[in-house]
Amino acid sequence: MTWAHKNIGLIAEAAGQHLLLSFLSVLIGCAVALVLGIVSARRPRLYAVFLTIAGIIFVIPSLALFAFLIPVMGLGMKPALTGLSSYCVLILLRNVVTGLRSVPDDVLDAADGMGFSRWQRLVRIELPLALPLIVSGIRIALVTVIGIATVAAFIDAGGLGTIILQGIDQSWPEKIIVGGALTAAIAIFFDLSMTWIERRLMRWRQA
Repeated sequence: MTWAHKNIGLIAEAAGQHLLLSFLSVLIGCAVALVLGIVSARRPRLYAVFLTIAGIIFVIPSLALFAFLIPVMGLGMKPALTGLSSYCVLILLRNVVTGLRSVPDDVLDAADGMGFSRWQRLVRIELPLALPLIVSGIRIALVTVIGIATVAAFIDAGGLGTIILQGIDQSWPEKIIVGGALTAAIAIFFDLSMTWIERRLMRWRQA
């Protein structure tokens, strides 16, 4: 592994770009899904429309989606963030709505009886109780995006996919192994970390 030993700085920079791209994509997707989920949680028809649109986007291959965005946004981070955050919406939307719907009716009635406004009830009761399921969705979305983000190297968005792509172009197996193994290690790390947080939140909700 001579190349990796001599290029630790380059690998660290690519890993940083990969994490930034992944986190920003999930953050944007979470914001969109949260708004759509709150609006549609008690409106089944509207939820079905949002879910269908998000589902159609989700099944589009990543390269095809990036290619569709390039004429509008060019190359680089913008189309990558737009495409990756779009993939997050379906996963997160389902969990947001499921989490909000899982709040017991007697809890909502009690909040109304205490004089909570709809906004106060949402912020102080519904979202905290829905948080374990929302975090579960964030975990799945983050792990998914970390993997898909390697494809963003094809549109000059940086990340570990750049090392993998160089390894393929140069027939250099070490680069492919380093890029692929590090991507997998990052995904596993955040999967385990988010699972731990999810379990702690679930215990808190049960308590």
